[in-house]
Amino acid sequence: MFQVLTVCHNWYNMCLEERKLAWEYERRNVSKSEQYTKGKYYRRTFPQAKIVSSHTMQSVADQLDNTFRSFFRRVKAGETPGYPRFKGRNHFSSFSFKQFGCGVQIDGNHRLRLFGIGRVRVRWHRPIPETGKIKTCRIKYRAGQWFVTFAVELPDSLELPKTGSIIGLDMGISALITTSDGEKVQNPSYYHAGQVKLRVLSRALVRKTTNSKNRGKALKRVQRHHVHIVNQRSDYLHKLSSTLVHKCDGVALEDLSKRSLVKDSYLSKSILDSGWGIFKQYLMYKAESAGREIRFVDPAYTTQICPCCGKVQKIGLMVRWIDCNCGLSLDRSHRAAINILVKAGWDAPVIVNVSPEAMRRIRSPQL
Repeated sequence: MFQVLTVCHNWYNMCLEERKLAWEYERRNVSKSEQYTKGKYYRRTFPQAKIVSSHTMQSVADQLDNTFRSFFRRVKAGETPGYPRFKGRNHFSSFSFKQFGCGVQIDGNHRLRLFGIGRVRVRWHRPIPETGKIKTCRIKYRAGQWFVTFAVELPDSLELPKTGSIIGLDMGISALITTSDGEKVQNPSYYHAGQVKLRVLSRALVRKTTNSKNRGKALKRVQRHHVHIVNQRSDYLHKLSSTLVHKCDGVALEDLSKRSLVKDSYLSKSILDSGWGIFKQYLMYKAESAGREIRFVDPAYTTQICPCCGKVQKIGLMVRWIDCNCGLSLDRSHRAAINILVKAGWDAPVIVNVSPEAMRRIRSPQL
């Protein structure tokens, strides 16, 4: 598998170099179909490439083609384009089969037969659904371990029964989410908790001799600890998003720009450790398959407007509990969650008694 990975890595850089030189010297674009043909020649000419399936070679060309498409899309949009770069040995970690059955197939209960590699023992994470049809397969090397990922086509899932519950969510750092009902879900902060061990492993890595076997072992220990933290966060957010989708018919969220938020040097690490973007992604695709509704609102002034009287208050970030002259006294995040719910066009909780005037000001603030 390492040999296949090396061939794919070299083939990716060769395809990139061909496109780059063709444009610089001839002002000509090289299509992926042309590189398909060159891939066949490459497999016939070089003995080390014969163990790689033609579908795998094509998938590498497809990967590079998608990279260039994204580059041109960013150029047209006026964004920072970022021209595709050559990949180093440690930055190319996977190869794929475009069609299941051509170069890859399941052989027995615990075996996977791969073209040019043979039968590989697999420890299944979960059984493949009987009603599903496997479309593609990707083999990935990560932190000293090999993983296989299947893309499976499944029939449309049934919608979950209605619960009649609709909530607004305010995402934060100390509390990962605060609902419009006043419930808080604490942020486990897995990266902060794992920094002590990570610091020890990183210092041990730095002390090792460059390109030595001990350095390679120390590097794998650091990588596995990072993977462990990522898996912890992913598992926690999967469970939280599934709970919300099963309990609520609708969820209102702030349409936050993570890129602008992480520019804050004091909060960037905590924001990234919270996994706001991952949580939003999980919530969206699960809600779609379950027949739930997700609404995103403008995050402006969700904290500064009183959800009861509509009065605007200039509040600093350090103030966590807000008292209004109308008599409403709420936690900062709870107050924001109610305003998010109202902005989304849904009714706020009864305990707040949002007046029509306040509701109008929350949905279209005139400050």
